[in-house]
Amino acid sequence: MQAELEGIIDRFGADTGTIHFIEDGLLILKAHVGVPPQVLEIVARVPIGKGMAGLAAERNEPVSTCNIQADSTGDVRPGAKQTGVSGAVVVPIRNGGGGVVGTLGIGVRRQHEYSGAETALLLEEATLLARGRVSECEQP
Repeated sequence: MQAELEGIIDRFGADTGTIHFIEDGLLILKAHVGVPPQVLEIVARVPIGKGMAGLAAERNEPVSTCNIQADSTGDVRPGAKQTGVSGAVVVPIRNGGGGVVGTLGIGVRRQHEYSGAETALLLEEATLLARGRVSECEQP
């Protein structure tokens, strides 16, 4: 999972990234790049509906901001500002039936609004990630 995330970070020219999968009703961090140590504890276990990853999982749709540092939507949790990231997007990782099994997020340290095309490409990356995990993540 770490190698896949590193490849995604490289392809998108991002500075940070996370992959979470849902386990026991929480998003559990499975891989990360560029996340400061003081933030790792915060993002290791994310409740559904909290922060960008939790909202992407709850809504089953991408959540993004062009500047985490100045975001006032309520989608960004205070701990996210400690990452030093500005532009960020988190997309759901979906199983074959369209249900959410996790999230994939990337960010850059500059202000950046992710375009629809960039978000669509990240959703494609999430689909590839799901293919290796769906059997583990789907509930009967």
